[in-house]
Amino acid sequence: MMPIGTSFSIGLWGLKAYTIQIQAFTSPGLPAFSIIGLPDTSLAEARERVKSACMIAGFTWPQTRVTVNLSPASVPKSGSSFDLAIAASILASSRMIETQTLGNSLVIGELNLDGSVMPVRGILPMLLYAKHSGISTVFVPQDNIEEAKLVQGLDIIGICHIAQFILCCSPTSTLRKTMRKMYGPLCDCTDPAQDRRWTRILPQTGSRKALSALIDDRYAEEEEQLDFSQVIGQTQAKRALEAAAAGGHHMIMTGPPGAGKTMLAKRLPTILPPLTEEQKLEVASIKSLCGTLHKDIHDLFPPFEAPHHTASTASLIGGGSGFASPGSITRAHNGVLFMDEAPEFSTQCLQSLREPLEEGVISLARSKGTTFYPARFQLIMAANPCPCGFNWGNGQRCTCTPRQRNKYWGRLSGPIMDRIDIHIKVDAPTLSDMETTQLMFAREKKGARPEPLNGLYYSSEHMRERVSAARQRAFLRFECFPWKTNAAAPGGWLRENTPRTAMAYLQKAAEKQELSMRGTDRVLRIAWTLCDLAGASQPDEGYILEAIGLRTGETP
Repeated sequence: MMPIGTSFSIGLWGLKAYTIQIQAFTSPGLPAFSIIGLPDTSLAEARERVKSACMIAGFTWPQTRVTVNLSPASVPKSGSSFDLAIAASILASSRMIETQTLGNSLVIGELNLDGSVMPVRGILPMLLYAKHSGISTVFVPQDNIEEAKLVQGLDIIGICHIAQFILCCSPTSTLRKTMRKMYGPLCDCTDPAQDRRWTRILPQTGSRKALSALIDDRYAEEEEQLDFSQVIGQTQAKRALEAAAAGGHHMIMTGPPGAGKTMLAKRLPTILPPLTEEQKLEVASIKSLCGTLHKDIHDLFPPFEAPHHTASTASLIGGGSGFASPGSITRAHNGVLFMDEAPEFSTQCLQSLREPLEEGVISLARSKGTTFYPARFQLIMAANPCPCGFNWGNGQRCTCTPRQRNKYWGRLSGPIMDRIDIHIKVDAPTLSDMETTQLMFAREKKGARPEPLNGLYYSSEHMRERVSAARQRAFLRFECFPWKTNAAAPGGWLRENTPRTAMAYLQKAAEKQELSMRGTDRVLRIAWTLCDLAGASQPDEGYILEAIGLRTGETP
């Protein structure tokens, strides 16, 4: 009976992982190498990569028929992360490595023609699944070892070359003599997995990782410099952003060019509360799938995504052939999605946000199946008052016709605008605002403790403290409920727990402002957030009045 070599790897369907059993069978016949089990193009091309890498390690490729099956055969497979596992099953079938070492192990990695093992995406969700499935040992590319070690409780072995993998699985392999001629004393080490000399085979790896770390550090330094104290004036906008951060509310800012809308939005992540451990794991898994996780999971901050207004629908919500890849709304999960020049986005892009804004998840149906991605983000929009941007103040500089203005704002449909809690107008800072800010900076240089001057000084640190305290009050209030923020609280609960006097005042204001039922609930949510920021137990008429102003864009 011809031997069958078996190894195990992991496939990804979005962020959902599943075990793949890989079996290789060497049978008599004309020389051929086939991979079955619904592989995609990149996986079918693994034949040449695996064959070349095995021969580089000294393995004599069988001049017979080699068949590799990927099970379950009914599930489509994609990507190049199965290369090393396919090579392992073929080597096990030929008795070149000990098969028992692969029994409770997972093998992940892409092979190069020279036998080097290249990094792959999605290591973190793969290993989280492996841990929950009771897997004990995982072979991963050496370049993914730092990311893999974020998952505790697994015996993780970093591999940089297929020869190193063979020696780890079978120290007494008959290929040792051949590999000794090629790799010298590396083949005589007692523990190939721990011998760092193997990394010399790929000298470019270190430089690539060093460059990546340098770029990450540069961006980190730029992010650390952002602070709300750098924004001149904009008292109402800062107050609105503080409320948006405290309650998780969506928000749109309207104002002339140069008023500071983008500047304000970019500083929103600096006042958001730190991510919980569960949220960090979700964000890290998404970054791992996208190939952008280059630092410790404990240092992760709320993500900030700002797609260009020419972005396609697929790039915004996710897409691609076969299995859909994550888009901007998924990369902004547990963070902020900023849409600058919002009316310039296509109508299809804007309408595609309606379901994710309500459900917090996006389902993408493609030819090979439906993929689900998390998409619970905080939407911040910025828009000019008209296409030319000068329809503010007396509007004398505006050159737009009424039809052009209606068409410009018509892309932001009623259902989209109704889902956005806070609507504010951002005016250009005045000369007095600049003078007050200069005076504040002068006091700070002299060593004085920065205090608010006419309400204009807002430090990100101070705002983050108030936001975190407000979030904690909401968390304790909703401890027995599935929602944790005011923005997610249902209207029924809000109406039942709001004082009758405040509700009566809201009903009168709603009739005057012509607020819809959904708009009324949005006002209640904002009022509860303002109440949490002030440390009060329940909202009264004052909080309702301010909430209406934030909802309608009019100063109360």
